[in-house]
This record gives sequence, structure tokens and C-alpha cells, in this order.
Amino acid sequence: MAERIADTHAETGEGPLWHPDEERVYWVDIPPGHLYRYEPTTGDHERVYQTPDGSPLGGYTIQTDGALCLFTDDGRVSRWDPAEGGESEELARIDADTRFNDVIADPEGRVFCGTMPGEELGDLYRLDTDGSWEVVVPDVDIANGMGFSRDLETFYFTESEAHRIYAFDYDQDSGEISDRRTFVETPEGDGIPDGMTVDEEGYVWSARWDGGRAVRYGPEGEVVAEIEVPARKVSSLTFGGEEYDELYLTTALGGPDATREEEGEGAGALFRYSDVDVPGVPEFRSAIGEA
Repeated sequence: MAERIADTHAETGEGPLWHPDEERVYWVDIPPGHLYRYEPTTGDHERVYQTPDGSPLGGYTIQTDGALCLFTDDGRVSRWDPAEGGESEELARIDADTRFNDVIADPEGRVFCGTMPGEELGDLYRLDTDGSWEVVVPDVDIANGMGFSRDLETFYFTESEAHRIYAFDYDQDSGEISDRRTFVETPEGDGIPDGMTVDEEGYVWSARWDGGRAVRYGPEGEVVAEIEVPARKVSSLTFGGEEYDELYLTTALGGPDATREEEGEGAGALFRYSDVDVPGVPEFRSAIGEA
């Protein structure tokens, strides 16, 4: 069972990332635009940033210099340095109709970033280091967890409401993705695939919203391991620790009026699982505005 380490009551806890420069874990509560940080050596956590107008913070990446690249609800992409604090600085603007939901840096410093459905379905964008962007997967019903195979030839992408994790061919030089096929399709009534990460063996870990667990998938999409969490809505996960041998998991209450009686005793908290057999690897860093 995973251990509750930060007893936040996040409406939508999401996007955990291990910051190797600081040896801390960051994560967000999307709707109020809160960014949190956990210090493993002390067991303390704190809210370190809030969007100026209280608008949603859909995700972030770690830049090459250690600053954070924040993705908000108005297509705005900004730089915020945890060491300096203060205000964020705009780096790019994407013409998106709704807020961002889950983002990931690629090996070349680009960022794949998804948006939520609004009046129409959302999209998956690729943001280049010079601030230019394009839609790479249109009409997505909740863009979610992403990752790369260890050989960097496959890109994984989750479409939550389709109950699918897709695999694409990935070209590192251009950032192009192609040949979409279904890697995993989850059964109805068994929870919804949400955030994800990839471990050292190239196996995919997927958080299960309304499924109360995280699932490890083998090369053919077969289930090989599961971690139970005392919260129905397990939203995302990442590896951390000096050896990347700890799995950090975010959870959600799911709404402003939701309760732990309904959603589980740990709903909205940050969890850690320290008994993984296979460690993870560092996530790639973004380089937006550095071209």
C-alpha cells in the first residue's frame, strides 16, 4: 500500500515531478492554480506558487536551468524560478480554447501539451523551443498522461474518455509522431487511464482515475503489477529519490463539494510507494525560450 506523505485535500492533484537539482517533489492542484512542493528529508510540504488570478494551472515542466515552465488555462506558457520566487514571465502563447491538462518535455526540449474539451474536443499540441507550436493530435477527449519508450522510438499518449493509451512512432530529430495504434484499452467500469510514467525497463505505469490504483503494463500492454491507493481518483505518478526508486502518486477529490467519505480516506493527498522492483529514470527537461 502507498504511504500518505502530504495530506493535502486537492480538488485535482496532478503532475508530480521529481526536481533532481533540489531533491524535492512538485505537484499541482489544477483548478485553483496551486503549485506544491514536498521535502523528503523533513517530510514537510508547502504551497509555493499560485496563478496570479487564481486560474487553473494545468501542468508544468522543468527547464534546463531548473526553473519551471508553467502551462495555464489561457494558452499562456510562463517561466517561474523556485529559487527566486516572485512573478512568472511569459515565454509563449498557444491559441488554445481551454486550459491545459498534462504536459511533458521531449528529449530535445520541446513540450507536448494537451488541452481539455470545451465547446469542442481538446487537442494535443507540440510547443517548440522557439515558441512556435502546432496541433499534432486533434479532437482529443481529455488529453492526459504521456511518456517515451527507452529507445526513444515510441511516444505514449493517453486519451482518458476513450479509455485508451496510444502508442505512436516518434522521431526525435523532428518531434513528429505518426502511426497511432492502441497500446492499452481499459475495460468500462474499471477506472479511467490518467497520468503516466515509464520505468527503467520501458514498462508503462498508468494512474487509474476512479480505479483507486496505479497499473504497470508490459511491452504488449499486459498488466504486470498494481499498487492500491486509498483514494478513488489516482491522477498521476512519477519516480523520484536519488536512485529514482520511489514512486510518487497524486490523487484528487474530484470536485469542490466532494468528500473523503465518498472518494476515499486519502483523496486529494500525495502518496509515496517505496517498494518498486524496477526504478524509473529522470524526466526530460524543457528548453522553451532557449532556442
